[in-house]
Amino acid sequence: MPRMRLIFLFSFSSLALLAASFALLRLGEQPAHGMQPSPAAAGGAAEPDWTRGSLPAQAAATSQADAAAEPSPEEIQRERARIAARIAGHESEPADAVFKNIKVLRDIPAGRLLAIMEIGYAKSLGVNCAHCHVPYEWERDDKPQKQIAREMVRMSAAINQQYLAKIKGLKSQRPLVNCTTCHRGQVKPALELGPAESNASKASKASD
Repeated sequence: MPRMRLIFLFSFSSLALLAASFALLRLGEQPAHGMQPSPAAAGGAAEPDWTRGSLPAQAAATSQADAAAEPSPEEIQRERARIAARIAGHESEPADAVFKNIKVLRDIPAGRLLAIMEIGYAKSLGVNCAHCHVPYEWERDDKPQKQIAREMVRMSAAINQQYLAKIKGLKSQRPLVNCTTCHRGQVKPALELGPAESNASKASKASD
């Protein structure tokens, strides 16, 4: 009797071990989390996996990946044209009513704001929009240069309105400074003068 019980227990254990091995083998064939295998894993062409997030989330991830590469000057111009087309009919409205996250220049007409960004800032510093902005997500504040630019706008306004306006004897009726006054087409403001050039030399170059 003990011998038969031992044989029975051994046979039952062997069957249990075999069943467990079969279950593990089947488990290894199933995709995790109950998801179907992707077409690429099945030997087919890869397709977008919308099960891993909503469409807006994936679009945001794509735009962030695109932001890693700085746009070319041609793409910057195309994007400017797209923005101008989107605000068509609202060019005269205040900038903060048309664009997102406007902290300064709120009352500037929206159409004029694009020109200020392109000429007043980009050319004055010798940069493009990506210097201060996250490309294609222009309202974001990720880059410190954007906040620095805001503070510089406030600084220039203070100089023009509070200081220059009080200096007597200036020939200009409306003296002012702007980005070009110091930056001269480069990111770092000019702190030293180059070799002095005489007026005669300048006149000679102008006549050539």
